[in-house]
Amino acid sequence: MKDTFLIYKLHFTTPLHLGYARGDYSVSLKTVASDTMYAALTSCLAKLGKEIPEDGDLGFTVSSLFPFYQKNEGTPAVYFFPKGYKKSKYIKSDTDNEVSNAKDIKKVQWLDLSYFEKRIALNENIYSESEHIKGEYLTDKAIDKDFITSQVSPRVTVSRAGENATPFYMDRIFFKDYSGLYFIVKGDRKLLDMALGLLQYEGIGTDRNVGNGLFTYTSDKIEINLPDNNTTEYAMSLSMFIPSSKKQLAVMLAGEKVGYDFLRRGGWITTPPFNTKRKNIIYAFTSGSVFSMKMDDNVAIHGKIVDLKPDIEWEEGKVEHSIWRNGKALFIPVIV
Repeated sequence: MKDTFLIYKLHFTTPLHLGYARGDYSVSLKTVASDTMYAALTSCLAKLGKEIPEDGDLGFTVSSLFPFYQKNEGTPAVYFFPKGYKKSKYIKSDTDNEVSNAKDIKKVQWLDLSYFEKRIALNENIYSESEHIKGEYLTDKAIDKDFITSQVSPRVTVSRAGENATPFYMDRIFFKDYSGLYFIVKGDRKLLDMALGLLQYEGIGTDRNVGNGLFTYTSDKIEINLPDNNTTEYAMSLSMFIPSSKKQLAVMLAGEKVGYDFLRRGGWITTPPFNTKRKNIIYAFTSGSVFSMKMDDNVAIHGKIVDLKPDIEWEEGKVEHSIWRNGKALFIPVIV
């Protein structure tokens, strides 16, 4: 059953650094989580003087940002999706081909559209063509498997107090050709388009003040052949997900074949004068997590938006505005 999805493609014009929770600048993530993207969009709307809804909901839901490869502006893009989590061993077949390529299979993190459609329809032989395993990517398309590269460069930080300079290393991500990151969106795009118009110049990630994370963007549509939602009791999240309640979570974790990972979310407050203060923390399930869920439609939205504003009185005062972390996620049916 095919469904059409609207996507936004970000073509980065400058290097990108995406920090880990542990704050190690020498290593950068290669993708952007949906809640991080949503927070950046919300911040841009605030800078534009737009009133943020009291519940933090901007009227749309986004997936996390996934990689795509594109040789140039005039050629088709190859879109990649997370391979997804499974509680049991991912490869059940004992064929000689799969056993001999076990190390290569373990490296695969991303499936192109055709393989992703097979994955969510429970095709157990997606790794049978070993020549289609290209580093972290599984695709039969012609791509440069190193279209996302990183470069670690020395940097120096100087304190405002005039103390000695402290060296450190910064890992920055580069995209070859016309490649970049894309995300899926569902809902009213009016505020999204307004926010992206500013965010492309503000940048994403760390060191935006020196020009990192700048991009241009285009929109497109893709069709995904989804399993019939009446034939499966499971769904995959394409976004960071915060359950609406303990009751909802208990139901979603009840299936024997659930598979997931989760990350701690929080970080530094970006509003002066609280830049050296931290938000409250919460844990969210990552994109590609699979839960027990009966879906009524091809695409569902579940989860909640939480306020991470600390209830603390500092010397600078108290944070008076909400600090939203969006845990509303896009779900699609999957057979496991």
